[in-house]
Amino acid sequence: MKGKGIGLAVILGCQLMMTLDASIVTTALPHIKETLGFSDSSLSWIQNVYVLVFGGLLLLGARAGDLLGRRLVFVAGTALFTAASLLAGVAQSAEVLIIARALQGLASAFAVPSTLALLISSYPEPSERSRVIAIYSAVIGAGGSVGIIVGGLFTQYASWRWGLLVNVPIGAVVLALAPRVLPETTRQPGRVDLAGALSITLGMSALVYGLVKAAESGWSSAQTLVPLVSAVVLIVAFVIVETRAAQPIVPLRLFADVRRSGAYLGRVISVGATFSLFYFLSQYLQNARGFSPLETGFAYLPLTGMFFAMVYVVRWLSPRVSKTGLLVVALIAAMLGMAWLSRVDTTSSYFPDVLLPLLVLGVGQGMAIILLTEFGMADVEPTDAGAASGLVNTAHQLGGSIGLALLTVVFGAAIHHDPSPSAAFAAHGYAHVFTVTTFFYAAAVLLAIAIHLAQRSAARRTRLAVVAAA
Repeated sequence: MKGKGIGLAVILGCQLMMTLDASIVTTALPHIKETLGFSDSSLSWIQNVYVLVFGGLLLLGARAGDLLGRRLVFVAGTALFTAASLLAGVAQSAEVLIIARALQGLASAFAVPSTLALLISSYPEPSERSRVIAIYSAVIGAGGSVGIIVGGLFTQYASWRWGLLVNVPIGAVVLALAPRVLPETTRQPGRVDLAGALSITLGMSALVYGLVKAAESGWSSAQTLVPLVSAVVLIVAFVIVETRAAQPIVPLRLFADVRRSGAYLGRVISVGATFSLFYFLSQYLQNARGFSPLETGFAYLPLTGMFFAMVYVVRWLSPRVSKTGLLVVALIAAMLGMAWLSRVDTTSSYFPDVLLPLLVLGVGQGMAIILLTEFGMADVEPTDAGAASGLVNTAHQLGGSIGLALLTVVFGAAIHHDPSPSAAFAAHGYAHVFTVTTFFYAAAVLLAIAIHLAQRSAARRTRLAVVAAA
């Protein structure tokens, strides 16, 4: 049991390190721009290149774990991520930092799918598995806000570089312990579905790239439309290929379960809302309310606390209530918290106008992300664990990029694309973004209701079949 506990800590340490990396530079962007001479347009690629490579290669990384062994792929991905973090932390030019961030994305695409798959393999007993999935989900959910706190702390009192270099000692510990405490999974015979891998990798990359360019150039730009149309063609081709492949990179049977397919889509929607909250609320607090980077980071502590507290709440509630019904309630709470937050302006105080909505959001999103992770891996066979894990993480990354791209366009329209809006006008734009994000959660609520009704219908048919057989 002790060995399993250390193994869990290793997996969570790696997952937290890679989740932090998506947000840890958020509060440091102005300092990085000044240090390395980024232009306004190129600065966004510090985030975008990471998401682009990570999102594009996730499913290929998941398949690699199936074929080569998940511990091997986990260790290799962690080693590359650690080395890339060192390169990013000592970068002396914008070009080197962008290359390092791309390497971090590549490493994450191979390591992250193996984390959840290793958890599923290590904890086959249902109650234990539910517990560790809840903890894992809390780490993912809280990682964004923890990253902003850590990034703000380093940026204000040391250097933005330490936000990247902190990965090096964490990675070294993970690499030292992983071969000793993590079990190697059985390598599945077969080969990479090359046509499927190429079509989904290029399709996902084109989709993320098109969404990134939409925020920069607008939806009618050829730079946006060409990659988005290409993405649609490639993803349709991928589905056709997977229906015919003997060893598909993503078995389409994973979508046959209503909970799983609904969980993937629900994750895209809810993570799109949460990721955008981190991005825009950080700017609201600094640009409209005058918070320092460190103060901005600590402003997220209540949200982080709620994410971790929900591990115990969901664990207590799960045996007592319908999990699909609980998901509906959780997303309604998140929707109400976001609607409350949408009322902010330049006169709003942190308490109660920001703190209380964040607490409500933390309760709702904290429960939702745990349940969506569990549903995404529901009744998955061990041979499909890597692919299912890849889909969970792909939905997570897609949600972040789609949400941020859409809401960046919303913000630009709200402030009439003014490059230097007044604090009051900027606050109006942020409030408008939070209003639209509320509708993201409304859509997620409707999806959760559909999942709940489908599960009740399936349970009713099962009971009738049992009665008829008796």
